Amino acid sequence: MLKPKYFVLLDRDGTIIKDCHYLSDPDLVELLPGAAEGLRQLQALGLGLVVVTNQSPIGRGWFDDRRLEEIHQRLRALLVDEGVNLDGIYYCPHLPEDRCACRKPNRGMVDSAVRDFNFEPNTSFAIGDKPCDIELGQNIGATTFLVRTGYGAKVEHDGSAKADYIVDNLQDAAQIIAQLVQCTQILT
Repeated sequence: MLKPKYFVLLDRDGTIIKDCHYLSDPDLVELLPGAAEGLRQLQALGLGLVVVTNQSPIGRGWFDDRRLEEIHQRLRALLVDEGVNLDGIYYCPHLPEDRCACRKPNRGMVDSAVRDFNFEPNTSFAIGDKPCDIELGQNIGATTFLVRTGYGAKVEHDGSAKADYIVDNLQDAAQIIAQLVQCTQILT
């Protein structure tokens, strides 16, 4: 199987799954409406799918890496049932005050994905529901999408993030990305 040349960098909570405020139970993982459909469409375009997620509960000692892996196994299983395979999941376990290089909006998780998959971050699409997701995309030169799921509608309302596109959900983002990819293929 060929490795994708272009990637979609996805926030997890509030973008793909319901935001449960420091999700710690794999049984509470629930896909948002339109998420699986959108991810399937993106995958069908030949795009790689990478999740980048801040997970400070690990740094806070509320649960450990093993528990987070159980949550991610549940997420992957739900997506596989919907015909979607994630290429990778990257997470930052640090607290905001740790000032690490990997916590969004910093690019550390993206740099790890670039090393693993050898793609140009500025040709990527970054999708999320919070300002840090949009800022991450801007920091790497990606095309940014704010989804109105999770905190996205509030972020749109208060103007705390200026994304390239604002959409209702991942399915709507996938439709715009499909148009952008088609335009790019015509130009190349």
